[in-house]
Amino acid sequence: MPRLFGTDGIRGVANVDLKPTIAYALGRAVAKRLVGPGGAIVVGQDTRRSGDMFVSAIAAGATSLGADVHLVGVVPTPALAFITGHGPFAAGIMVSASHNPAADNGLKVLDADGLKLDDAIEDELEGLIWRTEELGGAGNDQLGRTIDASGRVEAYEAHRVGLAGEVDASGVKLVLDAANGSGFAVGPRILAATGAQVEVIHAAPDGININVAAGATAPASLAAEVVARGADVGFALDGDADRLIAVDASGEVVDGDQVLGILALDMLGRDKLPGGALVVSVLSNGGLQAVVEEAGGQVVRTPVGDKYILEGMQVSGAGLGGEKSGHVIVLEHTTSGDGIVTALEVLGVMGRRGAGLAELAAAIPMLPQQQRAVKARHKDQWEGDRVLQRAIASASGRLGPTGRVLVRPSGTEPALRVMVEGSDEALVIELADTLAALAGERLD
Repeated sequence: MPRLFGTDGIRGVANVDLKPTIAYALGRAVAKRLVGPGGAIVVGQDTRRSGDMFVSAIAAGATSLGADVHLVGVVPTPALAFITGHGPFAAGIMVSASHNPAADNGLKVLDADGLKLDDAIEDELEGLIWRTEELGGAGNDQLGRTIDASGRVEAYEAHRVGLAGEVDASGVKLVLDAANGSGFAVGPRILAATGAQVEVIHAAPDGININVAAGATAPASLAAEVVARGADVGFALDGDADRLIAVDASGEVVDGDQVLGILALDMLGRDKLPGGALVVSVLSNGGLQAVVEEAGGQVVRTPVGDKYILEGMQVSGAGLGGEKSGHVIVLEHTTSGDGIVTALEVLGVMGRRGAGLAELAAAIPMLPQQQRAVKARHKDQWEGDRVLQRAIASASGRLGPTGRVLVRPSGTEPALRVMVEGSDEALVIELADTLAALAGERLD
């Protein structure tokens, strides 16, 4: 039986791969393992139409074992993490598939501190999910209650507005792409507290338009709007607002690696980067590593997934970490990726340096890098396929010492991910295409 939990919770096509019965069983498992009778869980969701269905199922499951369920409604994932860690809650559950297509959904479980769970605890929850009928149920007098907790979002917003008040972005015109996701309401209000002129696009969620030609995974429309409106900078959130991709005044996209480089160089220059360490995933560009090391810092790499980034930060003592995808953790302010906080940090650097985003990004030159997602029913068998292994070894040899090939099964989809990086762009493209095609043939 395949593992339910991937790199970021349980995900699948709503009502097809991911059914409400799983959400019900997860609610019971969390109530049993993390909460206990009389304890409390807080549950949030993004703007997907299927969210209400899953929230109801979670609430039914958890209350059946005596846990109270506090519902905060539509919130960014980092808001739910903040609320969980600052309230009387033994756990939190976020119903969101983040950047995935609108038809997908997901279930992310947080501990009492608002942190993502260790793999071992996820394994325990998974075992309880498959044995949910063995967990029994509370009697009528001991059943949990469902409680409206939407007012708790105000504490998150007030905290972020406080951070925004430390940034002077007066005179800056910015465009925010809310991805028709859960940052559509709080995002503009928080960014406006910097004094910037904020114009918002893709902020009319209807349950089926989240991430559709919008947001961090599709920044083309934001880039066009930044240029058309004569804005100084653009910021694109993803569906649950824990990622950020930026766009400079000329419409050029600045991805998570360059944003991390901008923040790291600024912090190093102000002696504000603990241990001089930046934590990134194995996917982050070698150009970022070279720039940070040249400036006197060090780069620590972890597996893909922001929970592994945070673990790496805790072990190394680093204060900054993140991923190419736009997950950025600034530990001074938050223990989770928060696209709105990342935007505040970028605006802060622009103000301190008196520089536009294009100038700041130019200091972080990227090596040519290509990524391919290959649909593969047998994605976990790639290491045992000798033909594919020989092709990977050959590609690595052709790239030379400055290049690398990274192949890994997706933690959220039935796919194999192939990344090729090197100094010769044409060769990088050729090898990425060749390896992806071969992987598709061998592992389908």
